[in-house]
Amino acid sequence: MFSDNKKDKMVETKSGQNIIAQGTKIVGDFNSEGDFRIDGVVEGNVKTAGKVVVGKSGLVKGTLNGTDAYFEGKFSGKLALSGTLTLKSSAHIEGEVVVGKLAVEPGATFNVTCVMKGTVKEMSNGGQQQRKQETEKTA
Repeated sequence: MFSDNKKDKMVETKSGQNIIAQGTKIVGDFNSEGDFRIDGVVEGNVKTAGKVVVGKSGLVKGTLNGTDAYFEGKFSGKLALSGTLTLKSSAHIEGEVVVGKLAVEPGATFNVTCVMKGTVKEMSNGGQQQRKQETEKTA
């Protein structure tokens, strides 16, 4: 009737992964070192060193600080990522965003002020010449 075979059939989850299921609402601030999957509602400040996935039913209101984020759901507030923000076609993002890289599918709503932190590139020829001259002076 009972056997040790159940251990073989169990699905292993990634260590340090947090899941906020649909129908769950969390109000408050929290920190984590692991990854998140949010299918419920989170209101508050979230800080994680891991990746955040927001499913279609997921909603985040507040501040989110992390490495990478993948959105199918909604976000409203301040979003700061050192890595990549990926928006699927069902994503709806409003607020302030600071990211390293941005990937947006057609159909996504992206009503934000956005700053991309990364390699600084000069857009005008004058800026490139000035930068070249400044590096020659220091050499």
